[in-house]
Amino acid sequence: MTRSDLVEALASQFHQLTHRDAEFAVKTILDAMGDALVRGHRIEIRGFGSFSVNRRPPRVGRNPRTGESVTIPEKRVPHFKPGKALREAVDNRTEELRAANKL
Repeated sequence: MTRSDLVEALASQFHQLTHRDAEFAVKTILDAMGDALVRGHRIEIRGFGSFSVNRRPPRVGRNPRTGESVTIPEKRVPHFKPGKALREAVDNRTEELRAANKL
């Protein structure tokens, strides 16, 4: 699902929202989530999952072309951990689809 797919789904589910309003709502939510992660906060959406920032320590890598050692600096990367309800829903739906295809 892309961002535009999400906007379309939101606009079609809530008829009182125009396409522009749905687009603004999605943009606002995603911007707020991004800002929270930049500040180092954790985001938890019950029944869906949580977003946090993980630290990757600096390390030494190799340039595959020359074999030369390269220092890779520390990074902070977003991490998503799905909630129990989402994991179970995906697992159950996958099993249902497999069963339907075998019949």
